Amino acid sequence: MRQAFRQPGFTRLYAGLTASMFGDSVMLLVLSIWVKTITGSNAQAGLTFFFMAIPALLAPLLGVGIDRVRRKPLLVRAHVAVGVLVLPLVFVRGAGQVWIIWSVAAVYGFAFIALPAALNGLLKELMPEEMLVDANASLQTTKESFRLFGPLLGALLFTWLGGWAIAVLDAASFFVAALVISTLEVREEAPEPEQTHFWTQMTAGFRHLAREHVLRHVLIGFALCILVIGFTESSIYALLDAFHRPATFVSVIVSVQGVGSVAGGLSSSAVVKRIGEVGACVAGLAVLVVGILVMAWTHSMVVVCLSAALFGASIPIITVALMTLIQRRTPQAIMGRVSTAVEVVMTTPQAISLAIGALLVVVLSYRQIFVIMGVVTALAAAYIAVVLRRQIADDVRRPPAGGTVIRTGPAARGVTSMERRSSSVREHRVATRRSQRVSRLSAAVPSLEGHAHHRGVHA
Repeated sequence: MRQAFRQPGFTRLYAGLTASMFGDSVMLLVLSIWVKTITGSNAQAGLTFFFMAIPALLAPLLGVGIDRVRRKPLLVRAHVAVGVLVLPLVFVRGAGQVWIIWSVAAVYGFAFIALPAALNGLLKELMPEEMLVDANASLQTTKESFRLFGPLLGALLFTWLGGWAIAVLDAASFFVAALVISTLEVREEAPEPEQTHFWTQMTAGFRHLAREHVLRHVLIGFALCILVIGFTESSIYALLDAFHRPATFVSVIVSVQGVGSVAGGLSSSAVVKRIGEVGACVAGLAVLVVGILVMAWTHSMVVVCLSAALFGASIPIITVALMTLIQRRTPQAIMGRVSTAVEVVMTTPQAISLAIGALLVVVLSYRQIFVIMGVVTALAAAYIAVVLRRQIADDVRRPPAGGTVIRTGPAARGVTSMERRSSSVREHRVATRRSQRVSRLSAAVPSLEGHAHHRGVHA
């Protein structure tokens, strides 16, 4: 991961994002704790995350806008906007203002769409392709490391001062992030206007995902997993009730989960480089299954915390693998739309999952819910492993040491031309490999077959 910091500009970007990630770690869990505290309802606490998922319905429109502007200014303005919109939380005094908490949760939902989409494009502009996995791993590890103390700090501040103090702290973190990122020096070409129909522009991300073989099947598997994983948001409070723990104890579980997340984040870059992005996705899901099922089986809070750490270790591996896969297999001109399309594919089942979870917690025990989650997640991992077994085998035999960046010049900024380029990139790779074979033969380099092949983007 240290290689990423040698790239000019990444350290400053990392510093800015670290500030807002800290604010997130303190605030996000407090939102549901706050609802649980003032309403006493597990279902309403779980619905807090449902409101975070609702903005995914507008993600395609956001994607079009993201691809029409430079990424750095967008990141700066978005951080300022979120900081301002978080501040109304200072007016929450009781159950009558729960709608303010849910409104801020929706603001976070928009941020979770716009900020990662802009960041994906900026990273691809800033970093060589072979360093993308290191950059993603560095950011994800830092994000997960905040779980060690962020939720605990948030719970302590909430108990001591109240939610208003956390709202002020969170807003300040976004303002600091905006200030630091604004000083980043990066040359970005202004995207050229597209002449295609608006519907064609808006659906470009979905069409790319539908045609890109590997991304399509990985996302199908993840959608299946996410359809049940959202049950956790409501069932975790039922688990705490069964163990006679207060709602704020969830911060302890999340902090322990953070220990596993740090370990997973530190190893994520090596795992992805060793078995490829697809293999890392399957491995992460397998670890997730074990953590879920152990949590369903145990009668010990200590084991619950240990399984939470295992649960946490899987998250950064999955996230880094998926982010790198999207960045490497998507042309820059449609990166925003592909990123937001992924959000729709992932968030739609998440919203359904959160709503169903809020109902299931009323009729089923948390153990039954966790068993359902474990079985369906195992099926999702098996689907990806079986359908993309050849891709996984190729990645294991030829661990990715980098790749060829798909650059977009001023003449290739339109969606239509970029899509044609994406569809023909495989033929370009074949021609490149043939050229390499000829040059290496002429130089009498041995072991030709072992070195001539490198991974490309498959249409």
